[in-house]
Amino acid sequence: MGGSDGGQPGDTMRERAGESRVKLWLLLEANRWVVAAVPVVAVFAALVVLGTVDPSPLQDAVGGKDPIETTFQGFLTAIITGVTLVVTLNQLVLSQELGAVGDQRERMDEAMAFREDVEDAIDAPAAPPEPAAFLRSVVDATNARANDLADAVADSDDDRLRERVDNLVDSIEGNADAVTDRLSGAQFGTFGVLFAALDYNYSWKVYEARRIRNTHDDLPEEADRALGRLTEALTFFGPAREHFKTLYFQWELVNLSRVILYAAVPALLVSVGMVLFVDDAATVTGATFGVSNLLWLVSAAVAVALVPFMLLLSYVLRIATVAKRTLAIGPFVLRESDRSADIDWDE
Repeated sequence: MGGSDGGQPGDTMRERAGESRVKLWLLLEANRWVVAAVPVVAVFAALVVLGTVDPSPLQDAVGGKDPIETTFQGFLTAIITGVTLVVTLNQLVLSQELGAVGDQRERMDEAMAFREDVEDAIDAPAAPPEPAAFLRSVVDATNARANDLADAVADSDDDRLRERVDNLVDSIEGNADAVTDRLSGAQFGTFGVLFAALDYNYSWKVYEARRIRNTHDDLPEEADRALGRLTEALTFFGPAREHFKTLYFQWELVNLSRVILYAAVPALLVSVGMVLFVDDAATVTGATFGVSNLLWLVSAAVAVALVPFMLLLSYVLRIATVAKRTLAIGPFVLRESDRSADIDWDE
């Protein structure tokens, strides 16, 4: 049997993604209002700077072409269309919760069957009801079964087998300890639960456990049984994470609908006010800090009108990032990896 077990991908999503900490923080961890505020402030500052260095002042442009009315009429159309889209999106999310009693009963039966299977795996009379505690119990079960596997091969004469099992057990223990610490006290509805779950690289562990089992024909009976129980516990984590990911997406889409509706009201008021009342260069006069007050007003109004769009962008960025990182369930690696070059697949 040739091949190397080197090149195991990192456990955390940041290690697997190979992207900067700041980028992942903005995409995933940062408060969505903060992420939306960054481009809004940038647009405001850029407009003030451009308006200041423009050789033809905004007052002259207003007197000739009326750019303010044209701009904010466009904003009015975009905001109303966006709110309509959000309402439609909200109805789509809610439609997933509607259905005949037979459909609801089938969902309930499947959920209870899965909980019973997990309860058998974690040796508990009842699986925890909270998502964070439920995931933590599954992770703890994988840790316990990994230790059982280590005990089962401790006396084996196959040095290669012991080495590979030790590597797998060390990987599971270290990853499980870090994830369970982060899941402790995490509340569903916050990104913390899902983010911790994303850092448990169960798919690679499933692959490695199956590879060990299928490439060692002389496994002791106890070790073979332990590997099967470990693989079973690991495969429970995938559907559980996907289920809570789906619930979190629904939660986030409802929150998105709410915040955009909140932001759309002031954005509409500002846009209507700019169209109706700021129609002449003489409407706003004077300067502050050497910058025309009209320029300050127009830049601030544009920033307020952009808030709903930036909020939509900030929420969709996180949802899309999570979806991209969890497209496959099970032992599949979709991201670019050098791992295939390190494995003798025919071993």
